Amino acid sequence: MSTFDLSGYLLRNRKLIDEALINVFDELDPQRELVQAMMHSLMAGGKRVRPALALATAHALGADPLIALPASCAIEMIHTYSLIHDDLPGMDDDDLRRGVPTCHKQFSEATAILAGDGLLTHAFHILAAPGSCFKVFPDAETRLILVKKISAAAGINGMVEGQMLDMQAEKKPEDLPADSADALAHLKKIHRHKTGAMIEVSVASGAISAGANKEALNALGTYAQNIGLAFQVMDDILNVEGDPKVMGKAVGTDALHDKMTFPALLGLEGSKDFSKQLVANALAALDSYKEKEFKEKSEPLRAIAGYIINRNR
Repeated sequence: MSTFDLSGYLLRNRKLIDEALINVFDELDPQRELVQAMMHSLMAGGKRVRPALALATAHALGADPLIALPASCAIEMIHTYSLIHDDLPGMDDDDLRRGVPTCHKQFSEATAILAGDGLLTHAFHILAAPGSCFKVFPDAETRLILVKKISAAAGINGMVEGQMLDMQAEKKPEDLPADSADALAHLKKIHRHKTGAMIEVSVASGAISAGANKEALNALGTYAQNIGLAFQVMDDILNVEGDPKVMGKAVGTDALHDKMTFPALLGLEGSKDFSKQLVANALAALDSYKEKEFKEKSEPLRAIAGYIINRNR
């Protein structure tokens, strides 16, 4: 049985990411309301799973994890921007995020929109010009590949498209597939875009930063696809039976908005079984990459996969 200390690992990585993000924002005037709003949401806590995946992937491939730190910070900034916009009245209209008032509640709706815009654009600035914030970073050619990959995952064929499909599933139920199998396929499509794309690119960014070969990229890609979907299945489960005090946000909102979710289609137990199968698929993908030291060094990736379906927030 593994004795890997995932809690300690995630805590160390969260501190590393937080320090790096603070360093990025040290270059900006903290008296500006826009900067304050960006930092309010960015530093409100959170699990930092996406950047941890990038760092863990670089480590698994035998590289210095710090090589993936610029991409990790950029991804966390993009993720936070998406949460700010997701919480807006025009979308999910939430009051709490990570246990603190959502950005538009703490400041204003207009400021929250601009704070999200600022995080998104500044993420690509630090990828393009990391020298002032990071001591270790990939070469220019690799950074260009990262910009292409991350922008695709975050954009109109990735996360943004997933958000659009998710809203349409809520507001236009008459347009949704009536057949249960078709409905499940459509739901998977939504969340492979909305949630999965940024988790997949987190793993890919760590691999690309570390100079991964094609075989490693393929195995890690399959791993990421499965845990990305498992993450959303678990989010749907927690929206039904999670503790709002632990989660730092409201629960029961999916049913309130009549959203298409995995529990709605598969039931709670069926959703839990599905998430376990996805994690098993992810672990099998890691096992398929036979590089000598990868099995030992990929232990954090294996532990994160298990954490995704055993978390309570």
